[in-house]
Amino acid sequence: MDVVDFAKYVYRLLREREEDIARSLANGSAKDWETYKMMVGEIRGLSFAKEEMKSLLERNADDVEDLISS
Repeated sequence: MDVVDFAKYVYRLLREREEDIARSLANGSAKDWETYKMMVGEIRGLSFAKEEMKSLLERNADDVEDLISS
């Protein structure tokens, strides 16, 4: 597995986890305020990690959008 494949794989995992948590929040699965804050915080962390990854890939790839969407 080369670096680009690894980055695509990790990016996909981050995106899927972010979507799972967002769905859970939309379905009202947060049982209390603390759980809600924890879930929102995890989404923020995942979003930050995705953006950092995208930024790093932009330095090394011509078309990052195609790269991360595949």
